[in-house]
Amino acid sequence: MLRQEQAPLFGPELRRLRLARGLTLGHLSAAVHYSKSQLSKVERGLKAPSSELARLCDVALRAEGTLMALVPTPRPAPPVSPAAPASESATDEDETWLMHLDPSGSASFQSVPRRTVMAAGAASVIPLGRPAPQTDSAALLRTARSLFTHYRSLGQSAGSQLVLPPLIAQTHTLRTLAGQAGPGTREALLSLASRYAEYIGWLVQETGDDRGAVWWTDRAVELAEAGADHGLAAYALVRRALITLYRGDAAQTVELARRAQQLADSDRVRGLAAQREAQGHALAGDHRSCMRGLAAARKLLVSAERPPNSDPQALSPVSPVIGPSTLTDPVSMITGWCLHDLGRPGEAAEVLDRETAKLPPGALRSQARYGIRRALAHATAGEIDHACALLQSLTGAADAVASATIATDLRRLAHVLRRRPTRAVRDLSPWLATHV
Repeated sequence: MLRQEQAPLFGPELRRLRLARGLTLGHLSAAVHYSKSQLSKVERGLKAPSSELARLCDVALRAEGTLMALVPTPRPAPPVSPAAPASESATDEDETWLMHLDPSGSASFQSVPRRTVMAAGAASVIPLGRPAPQTDSAALLRTARSLFTHYRSLGQSAGSQLVLPPLIAQTHTLRTLAGQAGPGTREALLSLASRYAEYIGWLVQETGDDRGAVWWTDRAVELAEAGADHGLAAYALVRRALITLYRGDAAQTVELARRAQQLADSDRVRGLAAQREAQGHALAGDHRSCMRGLAAARKLLVSAERPPNSDPQALSPVSPVIGPSTLTDPVSMITGWCLHDLGRPGEAAEVLDRETAKLPPGALRSQARYGIRRALAHATAGEIDHACALLQSLTGAADAVASATIATDLRRLAHVLRRRPTRAVRDLSPWLATHV
């Protein structure tokens, strides 16, 4: 049930439902952890309601989404563009990849037409060159597979800018080397290059560059299709749905996730798409559709974990597994994520307490992402000092990975904490001020 923009009738309806339940402002304040003064201003139309308040009041008053439907839908962000057809994108013959490495440690990447490089003069730029003609493609493929695992591990404990340069260089090497390899090896090289490119897209999104993230995801799809690996096109839609999720666009998140399920040719991608659809429904306040999506995701992901036969080689896929690799039970973790968006922070905190305890010690990015969502759930449930203690334990991880997407929840958490300025909140304020 995705909400449509409606007249600003939230305040009167909130008051009607509250009185129908026999609740005073004090009772509702205690249930949703907003002050009586704030609630009174909302009821009288003096203060606009937030989506968070609408979700909490819907649950507290058992209104089944009535209030959420009265919150005007934010102006939608520009749609996330679909991947360009391979025929419309740059090819090896007209594209050069350039990387700039600064002595300070920063790096930047740019793809430019080869004719631009030629016009600028060879001395002005240093393009990433092609591998030597006699390179052992099979040996490089084995090494590159192993390296990808290490890069993903490094990406869990370091900022994106530190990991992106070697990933970009490796992707370029695999792509250009594929042109010299035989048919079987060529497809394997391109398929692996697509996984590198997809991971780059994710890390670029972590820097806050949604446009760059989409560009890299498009390149990943092109590389996969060239390598006869047709599963990535559907997963690219799941990745785009993540961008719209962080933008707060529930409708487009659901739409992209549904398209991904229709296009997917594997249970894993269908499961990840169903999970993303559930997150979109949670953002819209649709509990029933969210739970249905999570149940479908669990069934599909469990099915995807079963090898198709007893052949030991079936456990060693040609390309790395698509999607997150640090969550032992991704559906349960995302259930906790969704419960918060559904206005059930106490239930969310209980699930996230359990699931974050299972995260690998070195997975700083995942610890920060789900740990801050956990702290947000506890704070929204009124446990301010406990939320501050959780956040204090995560400052090092958050600083290490410097994630723009994690900062989205951090801003929400800061907003909740500012409503309850306890001593613990004041102690964290200097750190929060530099991160939101």
